[in-house]
This record gives sequence, structure tokens and C-alpha cells, in this order.
Amino acid sequence: GFRTRVLFLFFGFLLQGQFHLNIMHKTGDVILGGLFPVHFFSSVPDLSFASEPQQPSCHGFYVQGFRQAQTMAFAIDEINNNSSLLPNVTVGYTLYDNCAELGIGFRGALSLASGQEEQIILHNTCVGKPPVLAIVGETSSTRSIAISSILGLYRVPMVSYFATCSCLSDRQKYPSFFRTIPSDAFQVRAMIQILKHFGWTWAGLLITDDDYGLHAARSLQSELSLSGEGCLAYVEVLPWDKDTDELRRIVDVMKQSTARVVIAFVHLSHMINLMEEVAKQNVTGLQWLASEGWTATGAVLQTPKFMPYLGGTLGIAIRRGEIPGLREFLLQIRPDLHHNNNYGNSMVNQFWEFTFQCRFAPAPAGWVEGGGAICTGKEDLENVNTKFLDVSNLRPEYNVYKAVYALAYALDDMLQCKPRRGPFSGHSLNHLVNFSTPFGDQVSFDENGDVVPIYDVMNWLWLPDGSTKVQNVGEVKRSAFKVEEIILDEDKIFWNFESKKPVRSVCSESCPPGTHMVRKKGEPKCCFDCIPCSEGKITNKRNSLECTSCPEDFWSNPQRDHCVPKKTEFLSYFEPLGICLTAASLLGTFICTVVLGIFIYHRRTPIVRANNSELSFQVLLSLKLCFLCSLLFIGRPRMWTCQLRHAAFGISFVLCVSCILVKTMVVLAVFKVSKPGGGTSLKWFGAMQQRGTVLFLTSIQAAICTAWLVSASPTPHKNTQYQNDKIVYECTVGSTVGFAVLLGYIGMLAVLSFLIAFLVRNLPDSFNEAKLITFGMLIFCAVWVAFVPVYISSPGNYADAVEVFAILASSFGLLITLFGPKCYIILLRPEINTKKAVMGRGAEL
Repeated sequence: GFRTRVLFLFFGFLLQGQFHLNIMHKTGDVILGGLFPVHFFSSVPDLSFASEPQQPSCHGFYVQGFRQAQTMAFAIDEINNNSSLLPNVTVGYTLYDNCAELGIGFRGALSLASGQEEQIILHNTCVGKPPVLAIVGETSSTRSIAISSILGLYRVPMVSYFATCSCLSDRQKYPSFFRTIPSDAFQVRAMIQILKHFGWTWAGLLITDDDYGLHAARSLQSELSLSGEGCLAYVEVLPWDKDTDELRRIVDVMKQSTARVVIAFVHLSHMINLMEEVAKQNVTGLQWLASEGWTATGAVLQTPKFMPYLGGTLGIAIRRGEIPGLREFLLQIRPDLHHNNNYGNSMVNQFWEFTFQCRFAPAPAGWVEGGGAICTGKEDLENVNTKFLDVSNLRPEYNVYKAVYALAYALDDMLQCKPRRGPFSGHSLNHLVNFSTPFGDQVSFDENGDVVPIYDVMNWLWLPDGSTKVQNVGEVKRSAFKVEEIILDEDKIFWNFESKKPVRSVCSESCPPGTHMVRKKGEPKCCFDCIPCSEGKITNKRNSLECTSCPEDFWSNPQRDHCVPKKTEFLSYFEPLGICLTAASLLGTFICTVVLGIFIYHRRTPIVRANNSELSFQVLLSLKLCFLCSLLFIGRPRMWTCQLRHAAFGISFVLCVSCILVKTMVVLAVFKVSKPGGGTSLKWFGAMQQRGTVLFLTSIQAAICTAWLVSASPTPHKNTQYQNDKIVYECTVGSTVGFAVLLGYIGMLAVLSFLIAFLVRNLPDSFNEAKLITFGMLIFCAVWVAFVPVYISSPGNYADAVEVFAILASSFGLLITLFGPKCYIILLRPEINTKKAVMGRGAEL
């Protein structure tokens, strides 16, 4: 596995002989080691195994890396001058330049752990004291993984100030690894907080092909999937070398993508190569989100060439700190004129040559001849323009400072420990180291060896005069509830867009209320279509996955974002149809009243007295009830109206038709009396018999209604079957059989009246009221025959309207046919309203 390969490297390096490279050293009672990238690049000779390998060489002096090493030296001097921390113990250091190279850093760590002696002699117990008690470093996650795999076998503590891979939190694999920088697990969550804050759900991801980038990509994808806060449009791995074709392909992907936000978990050198291609293709309109790997250390990118593209960059940066006295310490640095010592080349001398552009004697061949200066060692740092002395933005240096103090406090606790009296009883070392920096930060380590996380949020400004500035616009930290909190001062943020506002970066616009999301097949979950909710369903929030059904008595509004009460529908007094039917009902009632008044006033005239005036009065009263009963079908159904409407309708019409039937039978009886031997027929149709017949026939209908109401009474019902968005209030008939018997009985009497009237229609003119009854009953039967199919097929309140119309039409038909001609004679032709005219053959009647 990985540890086997590391052990192979370990023994391979032992075979390469003694290690000499750039170094800083100070003796002491205890020695702390350090690994820092003082140079950017290195040249490692090939191993031919035919001769002793040459020492690697480094070039590309990195001022910030040298300042980090000097910060460790400063912290150790400060500790040695502190009488309350490690009293009577002098701390020394041995610092190596790793040249940003895995092999060199690994060899440096092994040299620190095993010593520089040609021969190591151990006691008989195979237990020896290592030259350093602990190591501060590494910067890279990959180098930290390799080195910690070996140091962990011997429990040599290593405190990194820049390695962020979340994999290093595994205490089983790296039991002696600690760090003063938050892991990428927190950095990823901090990134997600920024994405969430600005509503960026669609972003691209660029990573480096190492543990730093690959673990960050896996962590980011996992966190986005769990939180549902966004999706990655693409994930591209930047090449280690300047592969122009691959970089061109990656930039093409960025251009073609709809994602306007680009997250870059990359190293500074990789970012430089990428931006060369971005500038070449003039890719603008992107919002860059930078990892701590290049946010605050990317001065080389803050140039007029790149800032048109990188202006407005938001990034996660290591917590800035202040180290009082560090600048004064840096000003005291002096070169070692005797740097060719047993400890290798002096970092200070190389820094001096780089800063003052000179060479120490003996100078390289041709240096002096070419006009080069010779270093004297007396040059003044304050008189040179260098970022080395700028201590206003200490970030990795602040982590180095905390790492050295963490080791010092841990060592102090160990020296104060008494056998069987603690302070380690029941505790682990990482819980004991707890201190505050002069800047006010509390430093402690959790169970994984990680420091309590906090990051600054930085913004790259491109000022009108062409200068650049990186400013702090907020912070992300873990709250007491272990939840990431983000604090941003948006007024300070510079946006590199014409709108001067945050760019919008979404794969699909959020679905408004009233719609629900439907994933696009084969695309990330952030890419979806917004489908309107179907009728009766709503969503009242954005990006709903499904629509919810409205309660039974509610329906969706047109926007489908709220449930509203369903419209109620019934034959109302306040709608046009209801008003017309009510008016017709009241008109019919009024006409009946008028006709009744006319008949009462002219009750002694022959036309009124002819053919049983009492039955005529009863017909008028029953027709009046028929007109009035239609009002029970109008208005919102209630229990009492549902029960009363059909009973009143059935009894009123039976009363009317019964009276007409008796009148018809009386006409028939009178006709028979007029014939020889027919005198006995009329005795069966006296006044009492007529009243009794009407009462008997009406009582049958009353019995039918009573049985219907008792067995299966009509009830009000909310019907939603006709229209889903409406509640139709109606009266259920309760018993279809009861309703059919009621109508059938009316129909039977009506047909019987029609048949008898039809049979006697050709009687002498004195008795020609039979013709009027025949015509009236024909209209009545026609209306109710047509009513049944229309009633059955009519939805909702239209069924009630059909029934009311049938009632009114049949009532008006009887009223007009039976009483119209008589009223005409009474009012307009009084000269023929005589006994002679009535008894004669009055064709006008």
C-alpha cells in the first residue's frame, strides 16, 4: 500500500548518502524541526546507481516562504525569552528548504528525524533520542501525507501550517499529525456557504491533480449532494506542466458552460498557467471563487494582464493575524559570511543575494565582469523595496507562529507531568494544548488534530488607477453549535461586472410557486423544467418537487400557488336565471290572484257559474300553490327546503290535476244526463262527491310523499362531480323510486284527465270547456314528458332550473288554456256573458 511505497522511498533515500541542502540552524536543549518552501523550483539529478548521486539544487527564491521560516525562528526566540514557558529549557531549531518538491521535503523530514550523523548508534534496547522533538510543516497536503506516514510510526509530532486535505484528519493513519489551518472539509463547507449566500447553484470546479485537489473535489461533490445547495457543471483537473492543448480544452469547457461561477482548488503555479490561456482567449464574465491555496498569495496574478478577468474574485483565506515584534526581528537579519559550514547552504545568504541582487565572494565566474555587485553583508534592509518586511497581512506566518507555540505548550505540559499524577491521565495531548495568541485567537485542537476552524473571506479589487488590492470582506467560522456561519460586508465587495452586482449562475431558474420541478434526464439535479401544477394542486414555495392537493372544499387559484374556497353553485335568487324564474313564479302567482279576484267579483255571472265554479276556484288556488312551490327550488338547498320542495310540488299538482279530472268527469256526467235514461249518472257527482274525490286523490299523493320522506328523505348535498373547481349544492332525491312514484302518479292523473277530456271534446258548445281541458292537459303532458330526459341529463343547478321551468310552463299552460277565454269574455265581451249565450250554441265561448 501507500505506507509500503513510502518505506521504499525511505530506504532509497538512506542509500543516497548524507543530505545537504539550504538550512537554518540554532542549537538548544531541545530542537524543533521545520520545512519551508524557500524556493519554488528544484533540479533533482537522475539516479543512475552507478555513482554517488549529486545533491539537488533549488532556484526561484520565494520570499514569503523564507519569511515563514523566519517567523518560526522569531517564535522560538520569543519562547526562550519567556520565563513562564519552558523555564530553564532552551529551544533550538533546524529548518530545511523543501523547494516545493516531494522528494526534497521527504529527505529533509527524514534528516530531521534521524540526524545528520554519518553513523547512528542506538542503545541495546533499540531506543534512541531523535535529533528533533517535532516538526513544523509541511505546506503541501501530498508531502504532509508522505512524511506523516513515516513520522507517525515513531509518534514524532508534525504540525502543519498549510496542509488542508481532509484525509489528514484520519487519526488511524496519521496519529501524530496536527495542523493550525482548518481542513478542506471546513473550507468546502465555507465555499458552499458563499454559494448559498449569493444564490449560486451552478458552478464549475477546477482542481489540481494531487491530494489537495482530488480530496477537495470529492468533498465538495459530497457536500453539495447532501445539502442540495447546488451542482457542479464540470470538474476539470489542471495539468502539472504547461500543457497548452489541455489548458485550451479546459478553457473551452469554461466558455461553453452556462455556469458563471468557477471554483478553483488549485496551487498558485497552476493558476498562473491557466490564466495565461484565459487571457489569450479573452474569457470574461466569470466570477472566480478561490481556495486558500492562491487567495492571499496570488500577487503574481494581480497584474494588468490578469485583473480584467480575476477582478472581483472572492476567496477563502487563512485567518490573518498580528505578530508584534516580527518586523523588528526581520530587520536584524544579517548574512553569515562563513556560510560554507557543516549544515549546508545558508538560507539567509540566498535571501540577501536575492534581495540586493548581489553575490557573496567568491562570486560565480563572469559575475563581476558582467557588472554584478558583490555582497558586503552591510546592506540595509530598510532601504530596499521588498514585501519581506510587510507584516500587515500575515496569514501562513500566523499559522507557523501558532504551530511553534502549540509545540512549546505541549512540551511544557510534558515537563511538568509527574508520574501517575497526570496531566495526561484519561486525556490526550491535543486536548491539553489550549492557549491564546496576542492577537486574541484561541488555539486548541479537536479529536482529529485539527484547529478550531475560521477563515477570512477576501475580495480582489481592481481600482480605477489600475492598481489592485485584496481586502477582507467577511469571515466564515464554526459556531458553538458546530454550524458554519458566514458574515459578509456586501457593501465592500467589488464586482467585476457592468451591473456592479453579483452575477447570476443557475442551470435552471428557480420554479415559482404554482409549478414543480421535473429533472432533465441525464443532467444534474440543478437542471430542471418547471411544470405548472394541475388543477386542484398547488405549491406555495419555490422549487417544490411536487404539488400538493387542495382540501376537499378548496381548489387551486389560477396561479396554482394558493388553495381558495371552491365556488359554490346553486340556483340563486341573485343570478339572472334565478331572477327570471322567481319573477315568472311571482307573475304566475299574481295572475292567479287577479283571475281569482275576477272570478270572485263575477261569481254570479253565467260564465263563472257554468261547469262547477267551486272546482274552478280550487284549480286557481292549486295553480297558485304550484307557482309558489317553484320558489322552494331556488336558493341554497337546506334540509327543510329539500324535504318540502318535492312534497309541495307533488301535492299541489295532484290537487290541480285532481280538480281538472273531476271537472272533466262532471262534464261527461252532464252529457250523459242530457241523454234519455242518463239521469242517474249525475247523482254520483254531487258537490260532496266532487270534494271527496279531490281529497281522496290528493291524499294518495300525500301518503306517497310521507312514505318517501320517512324512508329516504331528500337531503342537501355538495356535489363536486360536475366541475372539480365548483361545489354544486343540490338536493339528492333520497329515493329514486319515491320520486318516480310521485311523478308517475301525477302523470297517471294527467293522462286520465286528457283521455276523458279528449273523449268529450265534441260535446255541444254549451259544454265545450272539455276542449280547453284537452288542450291544457296536452300541454301539461308534453311539458312533463320532455322534462324527464332533460332533468336527468342536466348537471348541477340546471336540473333545478329545468324542474322549475317545467312547473312554471305547465302551470302557465293550464292557467292560460283554462281561464284565458273566460277572462276574455268576462272583461272584454260582457254582452255574451249571459245565460242565454251560455246555454245556446255560442261559438265564441
